[in-house]
Amino acid sequence: MTPRFDEALTLAARVHAGDVRKGTQIPYVAHLLGVCALVLADGGDEDEGIAGLLHDTLEDHPDLVSRHQLEDRFGARVRRLVEGCTDTPADYRGGPKPPWCERKLHYLEHLRDAPPDELRVSLADKVDNARAIAADYRLLGEALWSRFSVGSRDQLWYYRSLVEVIGTARPPGRLLGLLDAQVTEIEALLASAR
Repeated sequence: MTPRFDEALTLAARVHAGDVRKGTQIPYVAHLLGVCALVLADGGDEDEGIAGLLHDTLEDHPDLVSRHQLEDRFGARVRRLVEGCTDTPADYRGGPKPPWCERKLHYLEHLRDAPPDELRVSLADKVDNARAIAADYRLLGEALWSRFSVGSRDQLWYYRSLVEVIGTARPPGRLLGLLDAQVTEIEALLASAR
């Protein structure tokens, strides 16, 4: 890794300094580090690792980081990779986001034609999120879903759709298999609770 990686790590920690995972006291940077680790362990290069660290900046903090700033500091490819993980519109600058279902359908459509490097970073994000959902469901049960704007049925539809859509794109590495396993585990946890 070069000093660019160090700069991205510092930026991610600064931008998300006050953020925590939904419904927890876990610093949000833990998710960013988890995504980056998954990307790098799956064979991703430095740009992909940097995008893993910064993948939520445009979606969660467009008031602090712009597309232009990402490109100036880290290059056009990192900007493209971060944009590829963002489910908010290109003109989003904060405030209320479009409806959940609309954003997720648009994002799934985007993934159908996404290049392999975007798929790797997106998959790493979804694997880390699915791991957190499974772990938290074991602790909280159905109360977990109150953290989200939609319930378990919609969440499972989205995650299973991610597996199917990304699967047709034949992404590199092993992250699709990890996501499929996590989604299957969540499905089994929910089925056993019924």
